[in-house]
Amino acid sequence: MNFVAMDFETASAKRFSACSLALTIVRNDQIVDEFYSLINPQTEFSWRNTQVHGLTQADVADAPTFPTVWEHVGNFFDRNKLVVAHNAPFDNGVLKSCLDHYGLNQPIYQTLDTVRTSRKFFPEFPNHKLNTVCDQLEIELDHHHNALDDSQACANILLYQEQHFGIEPLKPFVKVLK
Repeated sequence: MNFVAMDFETASAKRFSACSLALTIVRNDQIVDEFYSLINPQTEFSWRNTQVHGLTQADVADAPTFPTVWEHVGNFFDRNKLVVAHNAPFDNGVLKSCLDHYGLNQPIYQTLDTVRTSRKFFPEFPNHKLNTVCDQLEIELDHHHNALDDSQACANILLYQEQHFGIEPLKPFVKVLK
């Protein structure tokens, strides 16, 4: 299986306020690369978001803005590529909002939400939050809400599901975003 696991953290409730992005690249069922960047969202941080992920305005003061980061990662988002996220509506929404905010073109790509697949395959779990699924499956997640750790955990959840259930039961969960 080939895919990219994506995770954003945001500075505030505004979806265009991405302050970090991580991608974990999987080829032939192996994690082969990763990308992580802080992002200067050019907007204020809310104390609530900082409390969740620990990032502050000072942490991103010298970080690139989203358009600069997009120049490095945009090629991972095309019609023939699968982009996975745990709670994909959030991460896909952040991406869409950032692209809209900066007047950049929206890519068409395939997406899969590991929250949805986890609900299907593991209905007995107490909930399907990333840290809970990782605990239940004994997948390492050292720093929850660190975008890189979260994207790696998401990739490992999907790899676990493919290994234990096969690729066919995952196919109905793939959607094309336009």
